[in-house]
Amino acid sequence: MPRRALILVEGGSNMPLHVQYVQAAKRLDLQPITLSADSRYDYLAAEGIEVVRVDTENLDALIRECSRLNATYDIAGITSAVELFYSTAGKLSRYFDLHGPNPEPIEQCCDKVTQRQLLAQAGVPIPAYRVATDATDVESAAAEIGLPVIVKPAVGSGSTGVRLCRSLDELAEHTAYLLGGKHIWRSSPRILVEEFAQGAHYTIDIMGNEVIAIAALDFDRPPHFVYRECTYPAVLTDDEHERIADVSLSCLAGLGLGWGPTNIELRWTKLGPIVIEVNPRLAGSPSPELVQLAYGVDLVTEHIKLVIGDEWNLRRSHSDTAAVRFLVPDRDGTLDWIDGHSRAAAVSGVAAVKLFVEPNTQIVRKGNCLDCIGHVIAVSPSFAETKAILQDAVDLIDWSITPFSALGDRNNLRPLAPRISAGGPNKR
Repeated sequence: MPRRALILVEGGSNMPLHVQYVQAAKRLDLQPITLSADSRYDYLAAEGIEVVRVDTENLDALIRECSRLNATYDIAGITSAVELFYSTAGKLSRYFDLHGPNPEPIEQCCDKVTQRQLLAQAGVPIPAYRVATDATDVESAAAEIGLPVIVKPAVGSGSTGVRLCRSLDELAEHTAYLLGGKHIWRSSPRILVEEFAQGAHYTIDIMGNEVIAIAALDFDRPPHFVYRECTYPAVLTDDEHERIADVSLSCLAGLGLGWGPTNIELRWTKLGPIVIEVNPRLAGSPSPELVQLAYGVDLVTEHIKLVIGDEWNLRRSHSDTAAVRFLVPDRDGTLDWIDGHSRAAAVSGVAAVKLFVEPNTQIVRKGNCLDCIGHVIAVSPSFAETKAILQDAVDLIDWSITPFSALGDRNNLRPLAPRISAGGPNKR
C-alpha cells in the first residue's frame, strides 16, 4: 500500500512552526512533503523530507503536482503553517475531497479591512478605523480618529509595517515609508489607520469552537509592536476570562470561521475587550510550544489529526504556567558575540533557549517579528516561579553589537540571513 502523506504548502516564512508540522506528521506515521516556490528548506534535507519545487501561487500548478504525488502516495491531508497559503491549502483540500477549512472566510479574514467590516456588522467591539490609499487620506483619517493612531498595511502579518504614530511627523514619516517603495505590497496599497486601543494585551488560541488558552502579551519598546514576553495562562478574573472567551467566539461567528485553528488578539480597555486582530491559523512559534508546556495540548498534532480526518484530543493533562521572553536588540550593527545561552539552558525550569543568529550577523531592525534574535522559555506550577526562572535565565545571556556608525558607511553593509543556533537582551 502507498504510504500516507501530509502535504504542506510553503513554510519558509514561518520556519519553526513548519518544522513542528513536519515532526508531528512523522510521529503520526505520515510522510511530510513540502510544496515550495523556492529552496529555503535545507534544514529538512537532514531528515530526508521531500521538498517539491512548484509555483505555490498558481492553483492549477499545485493541483497538477498534488495529482502527480497522489500516484505515489496516499495523500491524507493538505495544510499550511503560513497564513498566506492557508486558504490555498483549503482550496486544494476541497479539490481532492479532503478535510479542510472553507477558503473564502480565510481570505476575507486575511484582508484586515474586510475583517473589520465583518466584525463590526456582527457587533464585535473593534477600534475605530479608516482606510487610506495615499498620504492625504492617511492624514485625514488620523485627524478624524485623533492621535495617537496605529498605521498598518491592510494585508500582512508579523507586525510588518505596523507603527504607533503619536505625532503628525511620525504619521508622515511612516506613511512615506509604506508608500515610498520600501514596504513590499502584494496588492494595491491600502493603509489601515485605526484608533490606538490602550490596555492589557491578550492572545487567544482556539481550535474549532473551543477556547484552548488565553495568554498575556507584552511588547518591547514603542513605536513598533515587537513581542517582549508571552505568558500562558493570563492572570484573569473569572468574569474577564468569560468575557474574553465570549468575544472571541463572536469573532468566529462573524467571520464564518470555526474549522481548525484560530488565533485572536485583543486589548482590555476601559470599555472592556476590544478585538485587534483575528488570524485564521495557529499562532506562530513558540505559542504552540507554550500551550503544550502549560496544558499538555499539542495544537500542531491535533490540527493535523483534523486535517487527515482523525479524532482530535483537546483535553488538558495538566495546568502549569509557561512563558517566553523574546530577545530583542536595541540597536543596529554587527553582532560581535553572544554568550550565556548554555548557562541559561541549565537553569532548573527552563524548557528551551534558542538563538536565531550567530556572531558577525549584521542586525538591521525592521520593527517586526524578525527583530527577535532568540528566546527563552520557562515553565513551573506557578506564575511567580515561572517569571523568576525566566528572569534568572535571561540575566545569564549577554551580547555585544558594534553600531554601523563605528564601522563606516552603513549603505555598503548587507544584512546577513539569520541562521538557527541554540538559545539571547542586548546589554552592551
